[in-house]
Amino acid sequence: MTQADFLKSDLPAPVEMPDLDLTGPGRFFNRELSWLGFNWRVLEESENPRVPLLERLRFLSISATNLDEFYTVRVAGLRELVREGHTTPAADGLTPAEQLVLINEDARNLMNAQQRIFSQIRAEMEGENIVLLERDALSDEDKAFLNDQFLNKVFPVLSPLAIDPAHPFPFIPNTGFSLALRLERLRDKRPLMALLPIPNQVSRFIPLPSGAGIHRFLSLEELLILHLESMFPGYKPKGHCTFRVLRDSDLEVEDEAEDLVREFEVALKRRRRGEVVRLKISADAPENLKSVVMRELHVSEDEVVEVDGMLGIADLKELVLDVRPDLLWPSFTPRVPERVQDHDGDMFAAIRQKDMLLHHPYETFDMVVRFLEQAAHDPDVVAIKQTLYRTSRHSPIVEALCEAAEDGKSVTALVELKARFDEAANIRQSRRLERAGAHVVYGFLDLKTHAKISTVVRREGDNLVTYTHYGTGNYHPITARIYTDLSLFTCDADLGRDATKVFNYLSGYVEPEKLENLAISPISLKSRLLEMIAAEAEFARAGKPAEIWAKMNALIEPDVIDALYAASCAGVKINLVVRGICGIRPGIKGLSENIRVKSIVGRFLEHSRIVCFANGAGLPSKKARVFISSADWMGRNLIRRVETLVEIKNATVKAQIVNQVMAANLADVAQSWIMAPDGSFRRDPVPEGSFAFSCHRFFMENPSLSGRGSAGAADVPKLTHTED
Repeated sequence: MTQADFLKSDLPAPVEMPDLDLTGPGRFFNRELSWLGFNWRVLEESENPRVPLLERLRFLSISATNLDEFYTVRVAGLRELVREGHTTPAADGLTPAEQLVLINEDARNLMNAQQRIFSQIRAEMEGENIVLLERDALSDEDKAFLNDQFLNKVFPVLSPLAIDPAHPFPFIPNTGFSLALRLERLRDKRPLMALLPIPNQVSRFIPLPSGAGIHRFLSLEELLILHLESMFPGYKPKGHCTFRVLRDSDLEVEDEAEDLVREFEVALKRRRRGEVVRLKISADAPENLKSVVMRELHVSEDEVVEVDGMLGIADLKELVLDVRPDLLWPSFTPRVPERVQDHDGDMFAAIRQKDMLLHHPYETFDMVVRFLEQAAHDPDVVAIKQTLYRTSRHSPIVEALCEAAEDGKSVTALVELKARFDEAANIRQSRRLERAGAHVVYGFLDLKTHAKISTVVRREGDNLVTYTHYGTGNYHPITARIYTDLSLFTCDADLGRDATKVFNYLSGYVEPEKLENLAISPISLKSRLLEMIAAEAEFARAGKPAEIWAKMNALIEPDVIDALYAASCAGVKINLVVRGICGIRPGIKGLSENIRVKSIVGRFLEHSRIVCFANGAGLPSKKARVFISSADWMGRNLIRRVETLVEIKNATVKAQIVNQVMAANLADVAQSWIMAPDGSFRRDPVPEGSFAFSCHRFFMENPSLSGRGSAGAADVPKLTHTED
């Protein structure tokens, strides 16, 4: 791989877009349509021949899960605005009603594509002896086996529900999946309508006995249809359909809540009963069943999607079989950093040697857990402070904090109750921490605390030394296996003081003053970004090298986008890696001709947030100013959340971020999509027969610079440096 290949970032020729008002809303691309575009990219990975078969099935499942959440949160919010008569346009000029029309059209196309792709993958799976059967393809032996499965493992949790004046239509929860039935009593032909909710406590796909190397499954709804007469003895089935419900899942919390935990518990119950925003129903549904379901769920025709195929495609993840490793990604074991091994696993000793930046999942997240577990057991540790936004159900981090508190250490945990879809889990964790004796605080009612900070105060001689961890991702050991994130470990006194001031802000509302290496939202993060972007534009105007490299999950904040446009017009070369939502329009003459945007979608989910400024010396360069952050460039992150922007001063860590992490992301071809001025994305073209560089493969094969120990860093690929 040549240096030119590695630092591939050539800008395409700018285009003119005379139909767009580039001084008005036309300079922005719609947030919701951009998100749908991202989910199209996820879905298209399920057709990527370079992706193993069952991993393609996983991408298909993920695309369905993503779309469900999008409707229960974003679309639900737009529907509420339309219902209340709001016509204020978004930044791109589209009103809520106009956005809904475009969203529904695109989403229906996406769901049709999901069904088409599932048919293709299903056929390929059959070629690999993984078969999803229909009930009419079952043998007598299969039926005998399934009868036993039904009676012993399914029937006890079923609740068949008649629908008549004495039995009103039941409540169907969010993502609830049901059979609607039309039955006829045998003795007098009296009709009966009934519902059979399909329990989510039972696997969606029932495995059948098969020969060696053969895996056969029957869907749960097919099993239930097969046994309808045993659930409704004396009745004959006359028609059926399946349907699935999506409900408004946003939370409303009273501003003046006296007990925040109790208020969230009440709000969670309200969420379960949110209004239906989408009804998916099988395309062959009898008209009378469909009309009853629609009437009882209070949905209109435009909120109904008739599915010619499988409902609940998200459940296909159950068919990603570990017993077929030949159809999965090659196994990968995250590395333990050499420097930690050199110190026999002692995290504090490794950090004392010098700052250390770990790149997850390539370097194991277990080091973050070990940092806190070691702190819990170390008699010289006197205090631990920790933010918790999302954690796993049985979190080793919460376990370590509880152990530390029970051992008499001062433990403060900032638990964010407003982490969407993790509210209930966080309530449970907060109560567990309180029982252990930790100080639990919940931050601000009107701000989410999304910052990822942990501090450990340790007595060393006559001094107290603060060890700090700043992260770009959540303290979640399960998602850390597939999310790419950065973890900075340091005992730098300035960064430790900054972290302590942020915790004081969270626990006591004491607004921090004189932060040394840190900017935080909502106080200073946005203004720091705008200042740095403007400074880069000044370097360009002065004829000096001027570049910005940035990586994030989403970019839609209008002021930041306008600042990037202004920098582009001044001559700043801007390379952006934006995984998901992107409201900027790159490559437009007179507006953004120096801006290039790419999205990376592959084996790992890109999640780290990084920004590098050339600072008058080009990129990469020792003079560059480099930052890692917990914040995407969205209004919610810069205005309505507590977030961090950490400047990296350590030379080795800076080199790792710029020369290794960012350079590899910019060089990636294998899993990259390039954004066009109209908001669409196309795959980064790979000439036939040529090597397609993959940043994910590179990171799996090459240790990070700052994690190297006595083995030295000589083996790390050398990249071009722009010297002073």
